[in-house]
Amino acid sequence: MPEITNVKACVFDAYGTLFDIHAPTAAIANELGDKAQSLSDMWRGKQLQYTWLRSLMGRYTDFWQITGDGLDYALAAHDIENPDVRARLMDLYMTLDAYPDAVSTLEQLKAAGYATGILSNGSHKMLAAAVEASGLKPLLDEVLSVEDVGIFKPDGRVYQIAVDRLGVQKEEICFVSANAWDAAGAADFGFQVAHLNRFNQPPERLPGEPKAIMKSLSELPPVLA
Repeated sequence: MPEITNVKACVFDAYGTLFDIHAPTAAIANELGDKAQSLSDMWRGKQLQYTWLRSLMGRYTDFWQITGDGLDYALAAHDIENPDVRARLMDLYMTLDAYPDAVSTLEQLKAAGYATGILSNGSHKMLAAAVEASGLKPLLDEVLSVEDVGIFKPDGRVYQIAVDRLGVQKEEICFVSANAWDAAGAADFGFQVAHLNRFNQPPERLPGEPKAIMKSLSELPPVLA
C-alpha cells in the first residue's frame, strides 16, 4: 500500500467515516420492514445532494435542517407518514454509533503523536452530540464544522479550516473520508488523502486522487510513514 509521508495531523470526515450513518434505520428496522435499507440509502443520498445544491444556490442552512429535509423526502418516497418514526430517526442521528474500528485507530494515532480531528458538514451541535455519545471525545484535538464558513464540502474553504485551526501546512494533513467525492475534493485541495472505501465505491471521475485506498480504518496507521 502507498505511504503517506511527513504528516503531522490526521483529520477525518465524520458521517460514514467515523459514525455509522445507517445505525438509525437499523435501530428501528423491525418497524420499517423491507423499506429500512432503501430508506436509509435514499436519506443519505438526498442529504448529500442538498448540501451540494444549496452550496451552488448560495442558500446555506445547517446540516441538521438538511438532514431533516433529506429524511422528509425519503419518507415521502417510501409512503411513510408517521411523525413518531421521523422524530425517532432524527433523535438517533444525533447520537450515531461509531464504527468499531474508529476508537482503536484514533488511540493508535494519538499514541504515535499525531494531532487528530474531525472536519465535517455536520453542525457544531450535531458533532458534539455524536462525539460525546460515541466515546471519541478524548481522542480528538479538534472537531471542526463547515458552519464556520457557511458552505459545504468540497468547497476549498472548508478544507482550509483544518489548516488554520491545526496550524500546519495542508500537505502535512492526512485526510480520511469514506466518501469518494470528499476524498477527491480534499486531494484536489492539497491534503494527503486516504479513501476509506467502506462502501465499495468505484473511483470518482473528478480532479484529485487519494494516495491510499483502505477497507478499514485499522489500515491507516501502517500507511503513515
